[in-house]
Amino acid sequence: MIYSMTGFGRSEYSDEARRVIIEIKSVNHRYCDVNIKLPRSISRFEPELRKRLKNYVERGKVDVFITYTSLKSSGYLVKYDKEILQQYMDHFKAIEKDFGLEEEYKPTVVARFPDVFTVEENFYVEDEEYQIIEKVLDEAGAQFMESRAKEGANLTKDLLDKMDELEELTCKVEKLAPKIIEEYQAKLTEKVANLLDTANIDENRIVQEVTIYADRVAVDEELVRLHSHIKAVRDMLSQTDKQSGDSNSIGRRLDFIVQEMNREANTTLSKSDTLAVTDIGINMKTCIEKVREQVQNLE
Repeated sequence: MIYSMTGFGRSEYSDEARRVIIEIKSVNHRYCDVNIKLPRSISRFEPELRKRLKNYVERGKVDVFITYTSLKSSGYLVKYDKEILQQYMDHFKAIEKDFGLEEEYKPTVVARFPDVFTVEENFYVEDEEYQIIEKVLDEAGAQFMESRAKEGANLTKDLLDKMDELEELTCKVEKLAPKIIEEYQAKLTEKVANLLDTANIDENRIVQEVTIYADRVAVDEELVRLHSHIKAVRDMLSQTDKQSGDSNSIGRRLDFIVQEMNREANTTLSKSDTLAVTDIGINMKTCIEKVREQVQNLE
């Protein structure tokens, strides 16, 4: 199955003790770039979660957001640092003595001083919780894959349509190629006849010039390779099952083939000696560029 690099998945689980929410979203990227945002209380599970995510993504920029909330308690503890407050008080007394100032110190006043009170997480997530988090991740991952598969199917249809368009353009050039040579030979013969003002034309010389011209504008090899590339793209896009190995890197392989297509189209356009072939060559390059843009979306 062909997958897009753009997708989204979300899953949520809650019971009397906890609530877990996981969201996965991805966009295009040349490599696999996974960023996981999760609470510090479950940060030790990150390596296992990264390994698990490999089941759902191979290429793209992926952001994973994990929320874990304990419903048994607030999960936070307010701590009072007596030593820090004592240092504050010592300095205040020194100021009173040095400058003859007086101050009344109320708890609500001194509590505002930095670091006198701190808030810390006050719950520990047991290792057994990972099974719950993993289950939620798998559910979000399934949605994530489904959305990417749906988008991948749309991209596949569009790319196959563009392969039809490109093949049609390639066939048009093939049909025009022999006529171009015939027209050149006729024009050359007429031109030589007008210059010499005689019907006694050296046919061998004409044939030689036509042969040189035909070799210069020949695009047979380029067109054969274009047909081959079109077939290769169709074959890859027709895969129905995602197998291990080469099929996993279909986006990269298609990107390479598109580069080769563009090379053949450029050569065909550079050899063009007629307006008709030039127009077709430009349309070929435009079509290939659209294919390239779509291929960038595939995993």
